[in-house]
Amino acid sequence: MHIIISIIGIIVFLALAYLFSSDRKKIRWQYVGLLLLIQLIFAFILLKTKFGIKVVGGISDGFNYLLTKAGEGVNFVFGGFKIDPSNPPFFLNVLLPIVFISALIGILQYTRILPLIINVLGFLISKINGMGRLESYNAVAAAILGQSEVFISLKNELKYISKQRLYTLTASAMSTVSASIIGAYFSLVEPRYVVTAVVLNLFGGFIIASIINPYKVDEEDDKLIVEDSEVKKQSFFEMLGEYILDGFKVAIIVGAMLIGYIAIIALLNGIVSAIFTFLSGGSINWDFQTLIGFVFAPFAFLIGIPWEDAVQAGSVMATKLLSNEFVAMESLTKVKDIGEHAKGVVSVFLVSFANFSSIGIISGAIKSLNDEKGDMVARFGLKLLFGATLVSFISAAIAGIFI
Repeated sequence: MHIIISIIGIIVFLALAYLFSSDRKKIRWQYVGLLLLIQLIFAFILLKTKFGIKVVGGISDGFNYLLTKAGEGVNFVFGGFKIDPSNPPFFLNVLLPIVFISALIGILQYTRILPLIINVLGFLISKINGMGRLESYNAVAAAILGQSEVFISLKNELKYISKQRLYTLTASAMSTVSASIIGAYFSLVEPRYVVTAVVLNLFGGFIIASIINPYKVDEEDDKLIVEDSEVKKQSFFEMLGEYILDGFKVAIIVGAMLIGYIAIIALLNGIVSAIFTFLSGGSINWDFQTLIGFVFAPFAFLIGIPWEDAVQAGSVMATKLLSNEFVAMESLTKVKDIGEHAKGVVSVFLVSFANFSSIGIISGAIKSLNDEKGDMVARFGLKLLFGATLVSFISAAIAGIFI
């Protein structure tokens, strides 16, 4: 039954994208159909086949190995603290390893291995998505470098990019996640769902952008050469120090956001719970997250989550939209009496940067490179978030067919 509902949900989400399309006549449905088929194939391979399960297991083992090595650096600095082994600090155990992963990304970037991988994958994807090489490059790069860092590699091209192409580029960035924090996700949700979401969101971003923002790229406009000129000006140790500090900044920023958002949500839970307890004489014990869960429950149901789990699942999904994926993942670990199918589908939904704070992050990052383009992104920010959220819904619904 959940398969039928998931298919209906996919149709509904595509219809919502169509409803807000800027030019419905220009939508090339053949590419939308092809990309949906590719998503289904990848979801099946990653979640159902022995080969896919081995690949995901290998990726998981690789990240676990890296996290173990990252732990040695963390323990050297913080080893003197008395820590309860059954409840290790989130900051030390989940966030600080980002510093090490960021350093590794910097090394791959400096040695030109990462740009080569990104360019090759971008070129291959451009052959099947009906879009330009720049869009394809950006989607792959965003999934590795992150939603703000990716635009640094495009700083020379930004002034030439049209509003339509800019929407697609930013939508891809918001729909994906950074490789530097994937290891942190592995500590909170099952790795197979993280890997599946990363792959599905990559293609899902093209699907939604093709409907909401259809256009055709001229060959002349697509001859933009993406080149990281900054790498050539730095020595190896300058680069390494920069990436290590960038990783630390990310860990600190995420930690600060978690403190603020979780505290605010706890306050709202307390206020709403007190109001309902007072009004009902203690017979109703709803809190803020329960309320937003009711709002999101129909959407949770449309991605194949059983109705009995829809309110709790919707609460976690709404928490992600209002705050960020880390807050939502932490909430998911505390949810009780929810089925494994629902937990898996919600996990896939959570793996993206689609939330309100990302509008400011992306527009701010672009504004620092090109003032005019930054203002342009801020103006279509809500439409950007709408599209990226639809990507998460479709990815979750497709994954739910095979979970």
